[in-house]
Parts: sequence; structure tokens; C-alpha cells
Amino acid sequence: MREFMDYIQSVFYAATGWNRDNSYSSLNATSDALLNFPTPRGLRLTLSSLATSQFATSYQLGTVGIVDGSVSYLYSTVPLGHAIAQSEKIPLPDLLRSYRPLAELPRRAEEGQPEGGLIKDGLAYGRLYLPASMLEALVVRRISRTLQFQLSAVSDQKLRNGGTMLGMVQYDKGRYAVEGLASTDGGLLGARALYNFGGDVAHLDTQTQPATTNGNGTGNSERERIFGRFSAGAEFYYGTLNKSGGMSVGTRFATLPTHKGTPLTATMTVNPLMGTISWSYAVMAGSYCSLASRMDFNVYSYESDWAVGMELWRKRAAWSINQELEEVPTPVNATPERSFQEKLELELDSPPLPLDTAEILPPPESVAQLNKKERSFQAKMEWRLDDPDVDATVPATNENDDDHDEQYSGVLKARLDQHLRVGLLWEGRVKSLLFSLGSSIDLRRLDSPFRTLGLEVQFSA
Repeated sequence: MREFMDYIQSVFYAATGWNRDNSYSSLNATSDALLNFPTPRGLRLTLSSLATSQFATSYQLGTVGIVDGSVSYLYSTVPLGHAIAQSEKIPLPDLLRSYRPLAELPRRAEEGQPEGGLIKDGLAYGRLYLPASMLEALVVRRISRTLQFQLSAVSDQKLRNGGTMLGMVQYDKGRYAVEGLASTDGGLLGARALYNFGGDVAHLDTQTQPATTNGNGTGNSERERIFGRFSAGAEFYYGTLNKSGGMSVGTRFATLPTHKGTPLTATMTVNPLMGTISWSYAVMAGSYCSLASRMDFNVYSYESDWAVGMELWRKRAAWSINQELEEVPTPVNATPERSFQEKLELELDSPPLPLDTAEILPPPESVAQLNKKERSFQAKMEWRLDDPDVDATVPATNENDDDHDEQYSGVLKARLDQHLRVGLLWEGRVKSLLFSLGSSIDLRRLDSPFRTLGLEVQFSA
């Protein structure tokens, strides 16, 4: 489960128009969320609050052998009063969903937004861990619409030199993004770059729009084809103190929200120095199910690793509908009750006038033709029927709407790797409390398979 402070940071980036997904470091974000989700340990309670539109606090208390906790503060120069901070009202997909489709790139040329100009948007975040007395801090500063500076630091006696500091400069042009970083840990210097092509990138600098439906059905073929974005990037880093370096290259294909078919994301990353090749594939099989798989292979040792993951959502309507059905009053029978005398004479008091049902109801053949509906090409490819009661002329609604989010009551996450290690996590909401119950299981040790077991409870206001 995402922590409250991470949720507030995402609200800040959305309010300032910064796309966190347009970075090489986020290339495998979807598959990592489905396959590497953390399982809680012990009991942990978190109380958070958006005290003002620009200030948020969070207090955490836990026990894993010893009692520990943390205190967090966040300040934003941008008012975040529009954020839904109450734990009973926050849409569960915003906190719990692992598969997140890519957001479309902004069309700055069409909107007439200037590339330059100073922006004073900023964020400051600090967290103190107790009783370890470890302190972490984050400062984000927007310099322009395309340029951002970020500084993070950690202070701990266990670290070399008592702590470390990382500075990062990010330049996001939409079509491409470049990052430069420097760290005090080993004198590390690095650079990252990501370039996008295909999909919505072709419309960034033009006023052209996608083809519309015509009499020959061209619009249907455009709607049925896979519409996505390709991304390719690389990273290089070098330690000036230990005289060692590294690099990696990667590519990704992901469908965009305008794609009417099944959302999917496929990535491949290569580390030529270590000889490691990694493939991952994630698909949102439906509104209630997401699947992911990953394969790692090393060309030097011929070792391979694999992992599969699943995310299954629970419908809220599964229990609320039964309650509504019980509350629906039984319809009153329109047929008049016969008297005792009429029952003996086998006749009605005043029989209704005969109606010619043939003039009112269509013949059975016509009803069958009306109910029969040709499936779309996408539905035939997915071996399913079209969604009921949906008119093809009416545009599909966005699944991120509030009404759609209310149908979720919880999610079950599971993963399995080649070492027969299983991770299970059940997350949801009970009244005003958000909970996360999970366990890590080792099937190779059946005498004591449960390696970790924990429960986390969050409340925010």
C-alpha cells in the first residue's frame, strides 16, 4: 500500500504538471509494482493528516520485535486542498492499483505554453525514524515547465561518513527526457535518457487529429488496432572514488488510455557489463484483474530467474446488491383477488377486457433479432461478448471516474518465483481504516513456511 506521504507527493506532481513516468528510472515501474510489492512485517499503525492545503503530517508506530516508529512532515508551495485526504473517501485504485497506464504527453505547442519562464513551485519533505534517529529529507524545486531540481539526503550513523546525499537535475521535453545525477556515496556521477516515439508523440508538434469514422469503416479499424507508445533509453554511471562504472539500455512498449483494447506493457532491459537480459510483460486483463511475468537471463553463467504476479480486485457490489435486493418491496399483484363465491363458480368478478397481445408485442422472431447483436472485432479476438447495455455510438466512460472507483472494496496480490517463494497481500478498507494484511511463504520449507506475517493500518484526515 502506498503511504500517505507518497500519495501527497503524487498529487503535487499532478498539480504542477510533471510526468513522473517519463523517465528511464520508471521503465519497469508497472512490472515491479506487480512482482516486487512489499509484504508487511509485524503490526504497524499510521495516522496522517493534511492539516492545511500546503502542510501534511504523518505519524507511524510499529512493532517487529522492538517498538519503532517515524514522524513525517511535508510542505508544498502549491495548494493541495483539492486532494482527497480522508481515508474513507480516497479512491482505492489511487492507493492500491499496481498497473497504471501511461499518461498522454502534454501538447505544449498546441496549448501555447512558453518553454521558459521561472516557476516557484517546490516541495520539502522530512522523516525522522525512531529510536534509530535516522533522518531522511527531500527537496523538489521546479525551475521551469521542463526543468526540475531534486535533492535527497539520508543521515545515519551506520552509513559511511554518517550519511549520503543525492542531487538530480531532470529535463523533460515530452518527446525525450534527460537526467543528470551526482551522489556523495562513492563520488557517483551518472546520466539517464529516454526517448519516446510512436503513439501520441506524433501529435505533439502538430495540430492533426486521428482519423474519424467514415462510410468505409476506416474509423473502426483505427479504433481496433493497438495504439501505444514506444520508449527507448539508457543510463550510465561512474564512481570516481572506487573507479568502477556501469550502464544499461532498455526499451518499452505500453498502450495509452485512448486504446480501446486490453492495456498492456512490455519491457526489455540489458546490462552488457553484467551480461543480464530481463524481459517483463504486464497486462490488465479486465477491470478486476492484472497479470505480470518476468524472465531474467545471464549470458555468462546461463542462470535464469522468473517470477509471475497477479492482482485481483473484489467487487463492492457483491454484498451491497444482496442487501438492496432484500430491501426492494414485493410488487403488488395487479390481478384482482377472487371472492369465495367466485372460486366456487370458477369465474372472476369482472374479468378485464381481452387485449390483443399480438398487436402490442412483436413476434418472437423480431425479439430475437433485436436481442441479437454482432460482436465487435476486439471482442471476438478476446473470446468474450461485448459489454451489455452499451451503445456503440456512445463513447466509453473513463474507468478512473469516481463512480467506477466506488465498485472496488479490496484487492488481492500474489506472486511466485523460481525459488517457490510466495507473496500474498490483501488490501482494502473497513469503514475509515485502510488495511494491508500480508505474508511471505517459502514452499521449500514446509515445516515452517511462513517467513513473515504482518498487518498495517492507516487512517488519514
